[in-house]
Amino acid sequence: MQQRKKSKVSLVGAGPGSEDLITVRGLRVLQSADVILYDALVSTKLLSQVNDSILKIYVGKRCSQHSFTQDDINMLIVENAFKYGHVVRLKGGDPFVFGRAHEEIEYVESFGIPVSIVPGISSALSVPASQGIPMTRRGVSSSFWVMTATKRDGSFSEDLKYASQSSATMVILMGVRKLQEITDEVCKYRGSEIPVAVIQNGTLKNESCTIATLGTIDTCSNNIDISKPGIIVIGNVVAEHPSFFEEEVQRVLHSSL
Repeated sequence: MQQRKKSKVSLVGAGPGSEDLITVRGLRVLQSADVILYDALVSTKLLSQVNDSILKIYVGKRCSQHSFTQDDINMLIVENAFKYGHVVRLKGGDPFVFGRAHEEIEYVESFGIPVSIVPGISSALSVPASQGIPMTRRGVSSSFWVMTATKRDGSFSEDLKYASQSSATMVILMGVRKLQEITDEVCKYRGSEIPVAVIQNGTLKNESCTIATLGTIDTCSNNIDISKPGIIVIGNVVAEHPSFFEEEVQRVLHSSL
């Protein structure tokens, strides 16, 4: 009679997008799973690197497309751990950066199931870096602020206002759909000439990066797909992007015609 496997859960960060940006430990744990519950931003190429016999369950959540609630996901983790043994909960980026990781840990551990954690490379840092945009630069920015644009009720986070009043680099996740409202709000405190970047499909082959200023980002709307997630970076460090001054010269020439 085959002995039932011991139930356990591993919380693994998949990294920012490209399948080869998961950590070595993360990939090793992934390949040892009995079941993988994965999010929308996890690369299908990454999943193809694990054995076909491993059960893979999609539990992704996208804006206006929540096929599973958080409570559903919590229960699925526990049910599969008891049924199959080792469950890997695979999340994009790092599980502890707006990933609701602690909610899942608390729920799973309440059933006596041990949880281990494998951190991931956060998209908040790595995606701007992939475009040559640093979070800090001596003489330009000595700190950075990572935030979501809005709270659960849809109103702006107070952090957006506080960060706007500082000189810190601002990294805004889950805010592309409210890009114009965000830049208008930040513009009240920083002025219209501050550089801004909107990066989508970060670290993937179809990565796109739109560079502008707070005052001109509205003219670039055709380059940004608001139905897809992206990262907004606001601050003088965006001027480090190779194309910033070229784009700015083109905007100035165009406005003078």
